[in-house]
Amino acid sequence: MGKQSIELSYAVRFRVVFKYFGQLSLVLAALSLVPLVMSVIFGDTSVSLRYGIVIGGLSASGFGLARLRAPSRVQVNEGMVLVALMFISTPIVMSYPMMGSGLNFIDAFFEAVSGVTTTGLSTKATLAGAPQMFLFARAWMQWYGGLGVIVFSLALIMQPGLVAKGLAATAAETDDLVGGTRAYARRALKVYGGLTALGIIGSLAVGIGFLDAVLYTFAAVSTGGFAPNDGSLSTLGRPAQLWITLLCLAGAIPLAFYYRVFKEKQRVAVDFLQLQAVIIASLVVSLAVGATMWLSAGMDWLQVLHHAPLLAISAQSTAGFSSMPCAQLDGGSKLVLIFSMLVGGGAGSTAGGFKLLRLLIVASVFRLILLRTGLSKHAVIEPRLAGRRLIDDEIHAALLLIVMFVAVVVFSWLPFVAMGYSPLDSLFEVVSATGTAGLSVGLTSAKLPSLLKGILCVDMLMGRLEIIAWLVMFYPGTWFGRRMEGT
Repeated sequence: MGKQSIELSYAVRFRVVFKYFGQLSLVLAALSLVPLVMSVIFGDTSVSLRYGIVIGGLSASGFGLARLRAPSRVQVNEGMVLVALMFISTPIVMSYPMMGSGLNFIDAFFEAVSGVTTTGLSTKATLAGAPQMFLFARAWMQWYGGLGVIVFSLALIMQPGLVAKGLAATAAETDDLVGGTRAYARRALKVYGGLTALGIIGSLAVGIGFLDAVLYTFAAVSTGGFAPNDGSLSTLGRPAQLWITLLCLAGAIPLAFYYRVFKEKQRVAVDFLQLQAVIIASLVVSLAVGATMWLSAGMDWLQVLHHAPLLAISAQSTAGFSSMPCAQLDGGSKLVLIFSMLVGGGAGSTAGGFKLLRLLIVASVFRLILLRTGLSKHAVIEPRLAGRRLIDDEIHAALLLIVMFVAVVVFSWLPFVAMGYSPLDSLFEVVSATGTAGLSVGLTSAKLPSLLKGILCVDMLMGRLEIIAWLVMFYPGTWFGRRMEGT
């Protein structure tokens, strides 16, 4: 069986990878026009020059590569390699204009990785006096990073499965990675753009200034969490805090749900199940965090009722906004938030983590195991979720991904502990990075050793692409072996 699978597998075709990498580079160049224009408006000439150089370089290389003749059909491993290449090359390229705001390369790269992966961790000690261009650039990266994650994960990483066909119109679109990606992009962009416009309008209505309304909305709908000030949500009034938190919750719900409900006027069981799961999980985490705040930290009920729901939704949606410093939380609250950040939001949303859908799949399997203990040996029962039979590949993939997430967390946590950092705080920071949540207990800073900054960067990239794409990227069989013929 192993020999047969090897004979049926094909290595990536370099022309295919180069051609579509060139096309994606052109897309990144177009996206970079927005911060270029904003840098001109803000009068930041040095940053404008840097963006001009980046756009010129991306355009030149993109046009050259995109002209290559290559087969139109893209293999799954080629698609995953493209995703991984774009998510590692984007922060490398964007580090250059970020350095125009006074950061060294390591911190600029960390900020860019945190932005494009929609994490929200930052090494900057304070945003007081930070250039407006810097604040806009990183929020913009989170916005297009969130959209890219949706499109790439639906079109490339999650095929086949419960959510893979979520935004596809035809079977042909689902089978064709290129056509499918374009179809997903069109549908996702409509929903994502609508949420963004609604977010900005709502933010203005609750009293947030125009620029901050844009920045908070970019960071909220992408569940990124880059706030334009040191206080995150604490500097906003209660209505504004509630609105931004609701936007984070909206970003953690699969975009397929919005598209189907508002465009196709239909409700699909698995989408509705994920909506329920996100809301229920947020409520449960709110109660758990509130209980530990009251019992362990001795907070009064008014403080508990204010902070617990905001932190819980921020963790479950992996948005990373906070209404109080996480360093001041008691141990019990940190543990609850750690689990919440690790699980994350809905599959096909901008949220990180290993996703609630996979937790529901695993729970369904365990429930089946328990049921079988009381059944006749002749009884036949199948694992089902939202009325749909779960196939073995979906179950195995869910279990494997959860195990890999935990493994990444453990191996990343050990160096922090070995270097003398608090075990609980280290676990919180590592899970926040791997789940692309961005909540921090203060370990992430400019003073953090470069090795540990590098580990957190790896965690953010691993968690954002759900690990599999990176394994495919570094698997020797991806690059060496027979290549499929095609036109």
